[in-house]
Amino acid sequence: MIEMKDLCKSYEGTLAVRGLTLQVEKGDIYGFIGPNGAGKTTTIRMLATLLPPSSGEAKVCGFSVNGQSRDVRRVIGYMPDSFGVYEEMRVDEYLEFFAAAYGIRRGSRQKVVKDILELVDLWHKREDVIGNLSRGTQQRLGLARVLVHDPQVLLLDEPASGLDPRARIEIRELIRELGKMGKTILISSHILPELGDLCNKVGIIEKGGLVYSGPVSEIARKVQAFRTVVIRLGGGRETEAEQLLGRRPEVTSVKIEDGALVLALAESVTDISFLPELLVKEGYRIVAFREDTPDLEDAFMRLTKGIVS
Repeated sequence: MIEMKDLCKSYEGTLAVRGLTLQVEKGDIYGFIGPNGAGKTTTIRMLATLLPPSSGEAKVCGFSVNGQSRDVRRVIGYMPDSFGVYEEMRVDEYLEFFAAAYGIRRGSRQKVVKDILELVDLWHKREDVIGNLSRGTQQRLGLARVLVHDPQVLLLDEPASGLDPRARIEIRELIRELGKMGKTILISSHILPELGDLCNKVGIIEKGGLVYSGPVSEIARKVQAFRTVVIRLGGGRETEAEQLLGRRPEVTSVKIEDGALVLALAESVTDISFLPELLVKEGYRIVAFREDTPDLEDAFMRLTKGIVS
């Protein structure tokens, strides 16, 4: 649905996006992550045909952003990180205005607007003046606006920016529902735990270049050199257990942190069931046992250096 190959954008000789190559498949909710100034917004604006690439190629639903901008705009819904609204308009008038702009026939507009307002849970606000709405409600209205023409691809640049926790949760659940409807979604955000829970794939960009692109489930393998297991025992025998486990060839290191045993296992280890079996056999009582894997925030911090374009 979205293809980029060697995509570049420069401003006065400075490369904001450098040789970006990635794919977003149909039905993906793809999280686009990077520090401020990394090139996320520039990339999304090029996909939305608002900025011409300096070189390289980008396609959306098979249409090139170079020369087929009208076709691209028919299949995308673009929501920038900040957008203006007509504050004097009513909610339903606002959406009917954009429905007309997208060429939706007069006889169909009211049904389209009603369906979208129900989808974003704003039907009860249809007669409210936009200027009286909270920021979170205006953000949902902005998302409703980009859905008016039923686009296949959504480009969402920081859709939860500046929202309170409740409004962020509502936006997140709405995006999840749009994903279930088959929309392909490219979303940039700084709220990494929410992206880790929401997206099936992520791309990490730094200094205009791609650092990682792939499934969220595999990013831990990219940043973790060895498997880490945390074991908490009952009975106060941690030092004895440390010595016992340290003699195992599968264990490369073991230490006690905050009363728990933290083990690093050799890269070749695939089955960790031998650990609780050994401890139980030797008479230890296990209170907690878990494998410690990096989350999206850990991966981001390990893969990036805070460099901007």
